[in-house]
Amino acid sequence: MAETKKTTAEVTELSVEEKLKALYKLQKINSEIDKIRTLRGELPLEVQDLEDEIAGLQTRIDKLHEEVKSLETATTNKKNEINIAKDLIKKYKEQQNNVRNNREFDSLSKEIEYQTLEIELCEKRIKEFAAQIKEKNDLIEESKKKLEERKSDLESKKNELEDITADTQKEEELLINKRQEYEKMIEERLLTAYKKIRKNARNGLAVASVERDACGGCFNQIPPQRQLDIRSRKKIIVCEYCGRILVDKDLVEEVK
Repeated sequence: MAETKKTTAEVTELSVEEKLKALYKLQKINSEIDKIRTLRGELPLEVQDLEDEIAGLQTRIDKLHEEVKSLETATTNKKNEINIAKDLIKKYKEQQNNVRNNREFDSLSKEIEYQTLEIELCEKRIKEFAAQIKEKNDLIEESKKKLEERKSDLESKKNELEDITADTQKEEELLINKRQEYEKMIEERLLTAYKKIRKNARNGLAVASVERDACGGCFNQIPPQRQLDIRSRKKIIVCEYCGRILVDKDLVEEVK
C-alpha cells in the first residue's frame, strides 16, 4: 500500500508541462500501435468468421448424416412391414381354401385387400424416403465441397495473419511496454480523460498539436489568446470543438 501511495504522489508532482509531454508521447505510442493493428486489418475478424462458418457447416453435415441414417432405418422398417404383409396374404389365401362359408371367405378377402393396400402404402413411403435420402446426400456433398473451400480460405488467411504478426509482434510488444510506462507517469483522472477522448476520436487521436493556428485534430481555428495559453503550458487545454488535448508545436519538436 505504501508503494502505491508513493507512486501516486510522484504522478501528482509532475508539472503541467511534464504531463503534456507524457500525454503527447503516450499518444505517439498509441498511434504506432494503431498503425500495426491497421496493417493486420480485418484479418483477425475474417479468420474468426471463417472458423465460425466451418463449425456451422460441419454441424450441418453431421445433422444431415443423422437424418439420412434415420430415413434409412425407416426404409428398412417399411421393407420389414412389406414382408410381414406378404406373409399374412399368403396365410390368408391358404385359409381361404379351408373356409366353411362365404362369410369367412369374404372376411379373409378383406384382410388380403387390407394387407395389399399396406404394401402399396409402404412402397410409396419407401420411394419418398429414397427421394429425401438423395436430396440430403446432394446437400451433404454440396456442404462438404463448401467446407473444403472454407478450410482452404482459412489456412490462407491464417498464414497471412501469422506472417504479419511475426513481422510486427516484437515491435508491438515493445510499444505496449513503453505505453504502460507512460501511463504510470500520468495521474489516473487525467489518464481516464485521455482514454475517453481517444475512444471517441475518429482516428484515435486524443492529443493534437496546434498547426497553422488550428487544431491538428479537427482543423478548427484557435483564437490567438488561447494559443498563448497553450504555449505557456500552465494548464491542460482542450479544443472547444472536438475536445482533444492541445499542445504547442514547440513541445512536439522538444519531444521529438
